[in-house]
Amino acid sequence: MTVTPLRVGLIGYGLAGSVFHAPLIAATEGLDLDTVVTSRPERQQQARAEFPGVRLAAGAEELFARADELDLVVVASPNKTHVPLATAALKAGLPVVVDKPVAGSAAEARELAALAEERGLLLSVFQNRRWDNDFRTLSRLLADGELGDAWRFESRFERWRPRPKGGWRESGDPAEIGGLLYDLGSHVVDQALVLFGPATEVYAETDVRRPGAETDDDTFIALTHASGVRSHLYVSATTAQLGPRFRVLGSRAGYVKYGLDPQEAALREGSRPGTVADWGAEDESLWGRIGSGESPLSGGGTPVPTLPGDYPAYYAAVAAALRGAGPNPVTALEAAAALDVLEAARRSARDKVTVTL
Repeated sequence: MTVTPLRVGLIGYGLAGSVFHAPLIAATEGLDLDTVVTSRPERQQQARAEFPGVRLAAGAEELFARADELDLVVVASPNKTHVPLATAALKAGLPVVVDKPVAGSAAEARELAALAEERGLLLSVFQNRRWDNDFRTLSRLLADGELGDAWRFESRFERWRPRPKGGWRESGDPAEIGGLLYDLGSHVVDQALVLFGPATEVYAETDVRRPGAETDDDTFIALTHASGVRSHLYVSATTAQLGPRFRVLGSRAGYVKYGLDPQEAALREGSRPGTVADWGAEDESLWGRIGSGESPLSGGGTPVPTLPGDYPAYYAAVAAALRGAGPNPVTALEAAAALDVLEAARRSARDKVTVTL
């Protein structure tokens, strides 16, 4: 039986919209990229070239005016617009996917979640890094007991960008919700909570290192989980020598993994899921290593084949949830729990205290 595709309206065609959301929506069986909303002529031209036949709108109000022609709205616009646009979409009767961070505060995220529940509509948050290759591999190792009892989790999302690029992501205006704490920090905190459960204590250090930078570009977050695991999370644009993406220490063994999941780079280069046979796979030379009492840098430990990254699984799960065939892959309440941690981290860094949740 042929299933009628669900029609998707995408708000925003900058980095998030054009590199992540549009290609993943278009590659998902059962979804149709119906409309792209962007006011910039060059982005309209780009969207039309990349997705012939897609409809264009200059503003979100045009989209909501024909809400009956759509089945899902994706909010991939600047952070400060996430809450108002998601609210408008839900009030128009449309399910919503919102890029991270879903809001600037946990309270706003919970208000959105309550509105979605009241309207009986899906509200999902695009935490794509749950489908990174290294995260999927580590999740399997932990589930299989390969590390024993996990004791310490180190996660690094580091870059070397000694000069600010500008734009709202690096704006010092609090209204823009910029800075690495809420950008890359949203990913590493979410991953830590998914792996090891809720946090009870938060300590953080945030710095503005680069000349001309307006907001945090070098940040450290330490979590104590209710499970007893300690997470040390690093996000930085000022790292001249990159550390391991993951270093996880347990009672039986440790796991060390270098390098970033290849999917973002592939999407930026124009590759598309469904057109590449080994989507999300990485070279064997980048596999992490598991062992005890040995240095992976000197060849110690045993290589662990990295599971392929699978960003397409997110939108496949969204499509299934909209059809009543599966759960919401990332709920707004899960995102609110991560925002509790980010807000505590901001307070910790400001007041130089450890915050109890």
